[in-house]
Amino acid sequence: MAEVIPHWLSKRAELAPDQTAIELADGVVYTFQDLMETSQSFARKLRSLGIQKHTKVGILSANQLDMVAAIHALTYLGAVGVLLNTRLTDRELNEQLHDAGVSLILGQERQSGLTAETYTFAAIWELPEKQTDLQHELDLDDAFTIIYTSGTTGTPKGVVHTYGNHWWSAIGSMLNLGLQPQDKWLAVLPFFHVSGLSILLRSVIYGIPVYLMEHYDKQHVHDAIMTKNITIVSVVTNMVRDLLTLLGESRYPDTLRCMLLGGGPAPKALLETAKTKHMPIFQSYGMTETASQIVTLSPADALEKLGSSGKPLFPAQLQIDAPPQNVGEIFVKGPMVTKGYFNREQASQKAIQNGWLATGDLGYMDEDGFLYVVDRRKDLIISGGENIYPTEIESVLALLTGIQEAGVIGRPDEKWGQVPVAFVVLRDSSVTAEAIEAFLRQHLAGYKVPQAIRFLHELPRNASGKLERYQLAGYLNSGG
Repeated sequence: MAEVIPHWLSKRAELAPDQTAIELADGVVYTFQDLMETSQSFARKLRSLGIQKHTKVGILSANQLDMVAAIHALTYLGAVGVLLNTRLTDRELNEQLHDAGVSLILGQERQSGLTAETYTFAAIWELPEKQTDLQHELDLDDAFTIIYTSGTTGTPKGVVHTYGNHWWSAIGSMLNLGLQPQDKWLAVLPFFHVSGLSILLRSVIYGIPVYLMEHYDKQHVHDAIMTKNITIVSVVTNMVRDLLTLLGESRYPDTLRCMLLGGGPAPKALLETAKTKHMPIFQSYGMTETASQIVTLSPADALEKLGSSGKPLFPAQLQIDAPPQNVGEIFVKGPMVTKGYFNREQASQKAIQNGWLATGDLGYMDEDGFLYVVDRRKDLIISGGENIYPTEIESVLALLTGIQEAGVIGRPDEKWGQVPVAFVVLRDSSVTAEAIEAFLRQHLAGYKVPQAIRFLHELPRNASGKLERYQLAGYLNSGG
């Protein structure tokens, strides 16, 4: 029998109609009652275009109120939102549109190069409302969103999230972080990424305000934390690095109780610097397939277990495919884990067996059961029979003050099979490759020292801030 709950936005508007749901940077505030009425109106206008239950609707937008209303509107119609990355090319977008069977796209601007018709949010608001029955309940087994994997392998797959996946993700996070009356979550991660989308859904389920930013701007984020009573902000490693620089010798106000860090392992040197600045960083581990975080440090352990992603959230389970204290592949299980990829039955069966998701990530658990994520299995460099983890080398490179950021990949080698190569973005242009190599030899075994060091103006990252190593391999192949 299907498990059904009241529609979460309608329920929140019933419980707390005057509570702030969305706060914009210009000071405009929307209550949960406002958000419900706006989203229902948008849903009736979409119905006039024939959007109904199970219709696949693409959303191509930066973070803004109309996007929030559109996402909630789809829940009132039972339609499935296909959240599209604004940084993709037309070719990449068209592949996803075709794969998902998207009938139309909602966005800020009309798109001429896409295979599905685009309606701007403004155009939808000009449509008449069609009187129709809206969903007043949510079946937790129904599909709600499709989000394509970040494509760090170059082959994105559509991850299907049910309402239940998002519901349990929110519940698991709240049971770990707790809920306080003054909470306000700063949302700057893109909503087309599951880390950003989950903030919107937690807001409705928890009943807390979201401070909405359309794009990431480090100064604006810093100022908001300083002056807008932000208590929680979701960040990636690059953002922490930016904010540390802006913070200087200052401290963030005590109202900031959590910086939820995701997007891959962070250099330990960065975490230690953040600790000295009293930045409340809670590392987390998750992926698109787990509807955001599935392992997170608790407030009590944030400082004592520096570098750890924590323990599985309350509804989740974790296994490592290796003996205790040894590195192996990470497997996770729980009600927030997707049941599979859209139109990819074989890939789904390979990735998920008996409810356990093979993440493709490598890690180990310490004697207390805390997870430490080491690297992606596909990124592991095997050189002369020795395992080399790129993140270990990157963490050492982060200790050198003249380096802003670095990425390491393996290069084929006739003698060793593979050897590491480092790509470096400098903070101090006087730093030489020879100085970097000498520094690395002081901190790493000889076989781990990169055989070449390449300088770049910036590292290739996707919209969620993850390093795209396959693009670094492209630089190698092109001689760049």
